[in-house]
Amino acid sequence: MVVIWSKKGPCNRSLSRKVPNPVLRPAIVVWLGLLTLSCVPPALAQSQQPDPRLPGNISGTVIDRTGAVVAGSRVRLTRPSQSASLEALSGDNGQFSFAGVPPGPFQLTITYPGFAPQAASGILHPGETCIVPPVRLTVATALTEVQVGLSTVEVAQEQVRDEEKQRVLGFVPNFYVSYVPHAAPLNSKQKFTLAWKTTIDPVTFALVGAIAGIQQAQNSFSGYGQGAAGYGKRYGASYADLVSGTFIGSAILPSLLKQDPRYFYKGTGSKRSRILYAIAGAVICKGDNGKWQPNYSSVLGNLAAGGLSNLYYPAKSRDDAGLTFESGAIGIGATAGANLIQEFLIRKLTPKVPNTDPAKP
Repeated sequence: MVVIWSKKGPCNRSLSRKVPNPVLRPAIVVWLGLLTLSCVPPALAQSQQPDPRLPGNISGTVIDRTGAVVAGSRVRLTRPSQSASLEALSGDNGQFSFAGVPPGPFQLTITYPGFAPQAASGILHPGETCIVPPVRLTVATALTEVQVGLSTVEVAQEQVRDEEKQRVLGFVPNFYVSYVPHAAPLNSKQKFTLAWKTTIDPVTFALVGAIAGIQQAQNSFSGYGQGAAGYGKRYGASYADLVSGTFIGSAILPSLLKQDPRYFYKGTGSKRSRILYAIAGAVICKGDNGKWQPNYSSVLGNLAAGGLSNLYYPAKSRDDAGLTFESGAIGIGATAGANLIQEFLIRKLTPKVPNTDPAKP
């Protein structure tokens, strides 16, 4: 009821309009808002939420301790839910990025030569572009463990150096024997070097001189005559036989056929087994692959040396193919005899046999 004043005095008038209490107005506004939200269709409400499977992007920058960018650093992205990883290299500006990454936890591992590895992790939300804080690389303080070892060629070279010290009675060269059963194979350069050092050793010249003297005394190859000229011819022929046989049978053919020209000392087993082993060494040898095989290098080398001898022996001493095969057979027999001497005598006459087995101290 509202009282309205007039000039004639107060009067009572009943109003049909009701005025609401001012205290209730805020509550009404809140109630209307909630009513409006509750009326939003479900499809519209869902459309406002991002798809949980929507991929995102990850990017960042790699710097060093001075703040300078590091280009070419390797960045690996791994996720717990996947075994496979992604890799990227930082660009000239030090930045890296991964696109189309499924949402979820992730870890970054950053490596660069000379720097300690760094790691960063985070959670990528659906459709998000995640920029990780700058990754600062620090100089590695611990040195990486490096196993230092000799290559096969270097091991073989060390063994050859030891073999060059093997001298019977302290002065006679005995280069083509190995006391290491599983010695490293020689490469072509080492085979030619060993042949060269054998042919120019002072003892070799002395032995050739002794052989030429015996031939002179027996008047072998009479076509050479006697006197100093005859001795010189016999010396040249003997030395030519040695050089051609050594290079062809111990360097050229072994390099082409991948065979080892050395005799591998057995030293164990019964006397009979060692005798058979030494004799067989004239026709079988160890290949560069470590397997035993026919000794084509020695057999063909002796035949080739015998054939070459027809070029410089006196005409009446030549027998074409006969002399060639005779020289080859003599060479094979001489090799078998030398192997027997190696197996049972030479080691005893060698003052010091070097230990060429790298596995032994």
